[in-house]
Amino acid sequence: MEKEFDIQEYMTKGVERVVADAVKATLKNPKESAFMLSFAAASKAASAKRKKSEQAGEHIPPFLIASITSKCNLHCAGCYSRCNHATVDAEPVTQLTDEEWFRIFDEADDLGISFILLAGGEPMLRRDVIEAAGRKKNILFPIFTNGTFMDERYFDLFDKSRNLIPIMSIEGKQELTDARRGAGIYDRLIKNMDELNRRGLIFGASVTVTTENVREVSSDAFLSELSGRGCKAVIFVEFVPVTEESQNLAPGEEERAYLKNEIARLREEHPEMVYISFPGDEKGSGGCVAAGRGFFHINSHGGAEPCPFSPYSDVNIKNASLRDAMHSPLFLALQRDDILLDDHEGGCVLYEKRELVEQLLKS
Repeated sequence: MEKEFDIQEYMTKGVERVVADAVKATLKNPKESAFMLSFAAASKAASAKRKKSEQAGEHIPPFLIASITSKCNLHCAGCYSRCNHATVDAEPVTQLTDEEWFRIFDEADDLGISFILLAGGEPMLRRDVIEAAGRKKNILFPIFTNGTFMDERYFDLFDKSRNLIPIMSIEGKQELTDARRGAGIYDRLIKNMDELNRRGLIFGASVTVTTENVREVSSDAFLSELSGRGCKAVIFVEFVPVTEESQNLAPGEEERAYLKNEIARLREEHPEMVYISFPGDEKGSGGCVAAGRGFFHINSHGGAEPCPFSPYSDVNIKNASLRDAMHSPLFLALQRDDILLDDHEGGCVLYEKRELVEQLLKS
């Protein structure tokens, strides 16, 4: 009889693997390894909390994605967040306050959430929120940043608070990065990497995988350069088109198969870096892990959403606890109706089936 898939076990082991890989990746840096070993103990305790909740009939995801601002200074080609109007140029007026984000971090710690990915907009515009995150030592905060606001104060903060891990967005070498993100961005990212490396600070890179860059960003030449500059993790995120004009950038079956094989090879041949693929790594989880199965998203205005690529919400964290948001009617319906497990063409299942999500929201 085939063993029933256990999402809690899968996600717990996934967290432990990422932490173990990070410890191995930082062995040459005693200060960084000391922090990762300490965090590994905290992560194990958090896993025990989540397991206890699971046994009591409540599922707690180990991850949370928090978009702490809707403002960004760049206009990257095909940006899903701008196309969904989640990111704007105007000064945000209804976004969550510093105090509301502090409460969310406290509640996450109490529940046993081990990772909170800070995103935006450009998250480094909310320095007070990031400083508060640095004080929650039991939680690892990858900060997905375009790198343009990294300054001396941030370098000092990352040195003091090693649970803050900058993950800088890069699209490949200079030509591809500047073509999507703007002239001069690549040089700025390289400068940041060299300074982080000089200070012995752990950092990673986030790559939006498209039909135009899939081979370059998974190549030994590109990844060896990142590794040589001190990068310890690369997160591959498949491009999700939200307009007809950007459909051609979305990886198809051929590109996804190629990336999957390359990541498997890289993990085997180059263990000095951690490689994470989204949503590619979800294939082994039995389906999409959004909507509270493995994580969910809080937008800058407090809406609890299944995923950044699925901007639908029926609960706002301003009026509810984090625990309440996890049990929102929308999340429970998505889990119950098996939409997250459905077969689909690839990429983001919730984006592909957005009409079904909208129907659930109205019901």
